[in-house]
Amino acid sequence: MTPQTLARRSLQTRLALAYAAGIYAAGVFVLVLVAVPLASINAATPKGHPSSSAITETGPGISLPQLLMGSAVALVILIPVALALGWFVAGRFLRPLRAITATAKIISAGDLHRRLALGEPTDELTELGHTLDDLFARLQASFDAQRHFVANASHELRTPLAGLRTLLEVALADPDADTETLRSACQEALALGGHQERLVQALLALATSERGVTRWDTLDLAHIVEGVLATRRDQAAVTGIDLAEHLTPAVTTGDPRLIESLVANLIDNAIRHNHADGHVKVTTQTSGTQVALTVANSGPVIPGNQIQRLFQPFQKLAPDRHGRRDGYGLGLAIVNAVTQAHHATLTTSARPGGGLSITVQFAHGSPTRTACRSRWPGPGRR
Repeated sequence: MTPQTLARRSLQTRLALAYAAGIYAAGVFVLVLVAVPLASINAATPKGHPSSSAITETGPGISLPQLLMGSAVALVILIPVALALGWFVAGRFLRPLRAITATAKIISAGDLHRRLALGEPTDELTELGHTLDDLFARLQASFDAQRHFVANASHELRTPLAGLRTLLEVALADPDADTETLRSACQEALALGGHQERLVQALLALATSERGVTRWDTLDLAHIVEGVLATRRDQAAVTGIDLAEHLTPAVTTGDPRLIESLVANLIDNAIRHNHADGHVKVTTQTSGTQVALTVANSGPVIPGNQIQRLFQPFQKLAPDRHGRRDGYGLGLAIVNAVTQAHHATLTTSARPGGGLSITVQFAHGSPTRTACRSRWPGPGRR
């Protein structure tokens, strides 16, 4: 007999004893209500002097010893009856719980598509079943996303490793390789290594963002945006993209490193997925109890039904401009993860003339402990 079976039967036993005790107490109470008045009437009538008010009946009456004996027998018979009724009632109440336990075991064994699907009647146990079904659905979505992400990450990491190995094998297999050839191979190997290093850093940033916020500091989004823009102006000038900002104080609370990562990825994403002589406009503002950061950029036209795809692992609608490999499809993933960690609101819309407009709204002044209302669930990528 397994410990789970013992625990389940122990719970049923305890409930059965509790129900039996209640049934037995009710039986004793009823017998007391009936027997005590009869015994009082019998004791108040003198021997040989029947009560004038007594109704004349045919046959013998019930004496006090007979009444007490009958009550004792009834109480003894009531014990097994109460236990049987208590065991039956406890089993009926525990039946949904057993169904929940059995289905949960199947789900924990790997069948994440299974659900409890408890029907009527609607009570506390069925409400628990519905809550667990919602939990299982979220776990299934999380595990599916994790498997998909790991598969894509493995592919992205395997590609540069295979290129690095091929490069070194070709260089070593060339018997006429001179110093210049080997130097060139080493430079390409360093470039591939740098690509892998940046990819790993992006993955670590994503993992850190999804872990959640561990510190809440008061900060101004305008100051963070100013610092990030100062480090991106040269890059934007080289690619011919105009950086414009309209920054007003936007005080909120959160993790400064994570929010700086959010701002940097938004701006990098807007610069990378743009066209020559394009523009990027960054705005911060305060509106009531919300502070907002908006990054709008020109670029290729994005169909409205493709926006959600941007928030899938390592998804890109088109190759990087000029064939560059400086994007990994993780920029909006980090943005969305930071947004969810700060319980903020993320809104994305395609601009009619091309490009995107992304707005992140934070609580003004203090963290909001409500659920994240991200327009697109799950990690976002572009």
